[in-house]
Order: sequence, then C-alpha cells, then structure tokens
Amino acid sequence: MLSLTAKEILEWVAILLVLFASIISVISAFGMIKLPDVYTRSHAATKSSTLAVLACLLGAFIYFWVHDGYVSIRLILGIIFVFITAPVAGHLVCRAAYRARVPLAKNSGEDELKSILFDGDIGATTTAVLANEDVENK
Repeated sequence: MLSLTAKEILEWVAILLVLFASIISVISAFGMIKLPDVYTRSHAATKSSTLAVLACLLGAFIYFWVHDGYVSIRLILGIIFVFITAPVAGHLVCRAAYRARVPLAKNSGEDELKSILFDGDIGATTTAVLANEDVENK
C-alpha cells in the first residue's frame, strides 16, 4: 500500500501544477501560431499564458515552501505582478491595433465598435451639432 505524507502530497501538487503550466504554454503557443488575426492571437497570448505562468510560479512557491520551508516573497510578487499586468498589456495591444485599424479576421462577426469609434465620433458629432446650432441662432 502506498502511503504518502502531507509533504509528499504537496510536492506532487507542485509538480502537477508545473506540468499543467507547461501543457497550457504549449497550447498557447499553438494558438498564437494558428489564430487568424492580432486580436485572437493577443487573446491566446494573454489568457492562457497568464494562466500558465501563474500555475508555474504557484507550483514553484508550493515546492519551495514544502520542501525547504522557504516562503518566497519574490514568487508571490511575481504572481501578483503577472496577474495584474498581463491582461492590461493584452488589452492595450488590442486597443492600439484596433485604433490603428488593423483588420479583423473575416469570420470575426460584426464590428459594433467601428460605427461608434470611427464613423460616428461622438465628440466630433457633438461639436458639429453645437456649431450648427450657433450658426442657425445668429
């Protein structure tokens, strides 16, 4: 009968987290290669890679905590930093690409933001309406 101590079980959990992280990283890499446009590639890069990095760092944290009795503040800060910055960076990359008018993939569906952001610029429309009202009132 296999009898594992709590320390060995937690070490196996850490190993499985690192293994899970490596599998998710490979899936993320395939997504970045296979997906059609910058928006979906950014999604693959930020969502799955963030999960992979967080799982890997958490596995390393658990391993060092259980095996050496060492609580690494650097790993905790790394987890927090990646959790906060990766989604924001992905959002900014997609926003910059959209504002630079990088085209969507053909099967992306309807682009609802295009009419608001480019064709019907609310600030420009409001300014033009106010200017027309001033001209008509004079």
